[in-house]
Amino acid sequence: MTPIISPGSSSNIDSQKRGIVIAMVKILDVVIAGLLMGGIYALIAVGLSLQYGVARVLNIAHGEFIMLGAFITWWLYTHGINPLFSLAFSGPIIFIIGALLYRTLFTRLRTSAASPAAYEGTSMLACFALLFIIQNVAILIWGADIKGYSYLAFPVDFWGAKFAANRLVTLGFAIMLGLVFYLFLARARLGKAIRAAAQDPATAGLMGVNINQVLALCFGLGALMAGLGGSLISMSYKIQPTMGLEYTIIALIVIVLGGLGSIPGSFIGGFLLGLVGSIVTSIEPGLSLVAYYFIFMLMLLVKPTGILGK
Repeated sequence: MTPIISPGSSSNIDSQKRGIVIAMVKILDVVIAGLLMGGIYALIAVGLSLQYGVARVLNIAHGEFIMLGAFITWWLYTHGINPLFSLAFSGPIIFIIGALLYRTLFTRLRTSAASPAAYEGTSMLACFALLFIIQNVAILIWGADIKGYSYLAFPVDFWGAKFAANRLVTLGFAIMLGLVFYLFLARARLGKAIRAAAQDPATAGLMGVNINQVLALCFGLGALMAGLGGSLISMSYKIQPTMGLEYTIIALIVIVLGGLGSIPGSFIGGFLLGLVGSIVTSIEPGLSLVAYYFIFMLMLLVKPTGILGK
C-alpha cells in the first residue's frame, strides 16, 4: 500500500527544513562576524606583542596609535583619498612616530634603568603619559566629536548571511597584512635579526646585530600595525579620540591568550576572541567585554603562558 501523507505532515517537514536553514544561517552569521572582528583584533595584537616581546615595552598607549591611524584615514578620506590607498600614508607616518619615540624616550629609559625589570616598570609609566598626551593632541586637532564616513557600506550576501562589504574587505586586508608581516619575520634577514634580539639581545649584539636600531624598528613596526588596524577599523566603525584604551585592553587580552611575545599566538588569540565576542553578542550584546575579561582572568589562572607561550 502507498502511504498517505497528509498536508499537515508535509507542512511540518517544510517548517523543519526552514528552521534548519535559519539556524544554519544564524550560526554562519555568528562565525563570520567573529572572524571579521577577530582579524582586526589579531592585527592590532601583533603590534603590541612585538613591542613587548622584543622591545620589552608594555605599551599602554598602543590604542592611541590605533586611534591615530583611524583619524588620519578619516582626514584623508575627507580630502578625497580612498581609505585603502590611505594605508600607504597612515602606516609610514605612524611607523616614524613610533621609531622616533623609541630612539628618544625609551632608549634613554633603557640605558638609565638599573635592571630590565626596572626598565619595564618605567617604560609602562611613560606609556601612560603618552596615552594622555596623544589623546589630548588628537582632541585639539580633530575635536572630541565622534567621526565616521561611509565606504563600501552596501550589503553582500554570503550563503544567506548578509554583511557590509567594507567589513569583508577589512578582514581580507587584515589577513593579508598579518601574513606579510609574519613572512617578513620568518624569512627576511632583518626579520631574523629581530627574532634573534627577542631571544637573546646580548648574544645578538655580539653577532653584529645593532640592538638599538632593531629595538627602535620593533617599536615602530608595532605602531605601524596598530595604525593600519586603526585605518581598517575606521572603514566600518565610528571613531573618536578616546577610543584607544578599549582596543589596548583587547590587545592585551589577545596576547595573554595567544602567548606573550608569540606572533602566531596573537593571530590565534585574536580570532578566538573575535569568535567569543560574536557568540556572546548574539546572546547579550552588553556582555562582550565581560566575556573578554573573564577569558583573560581564566587564562592567567589556568595557563599564564598562553596558547603558544613558553
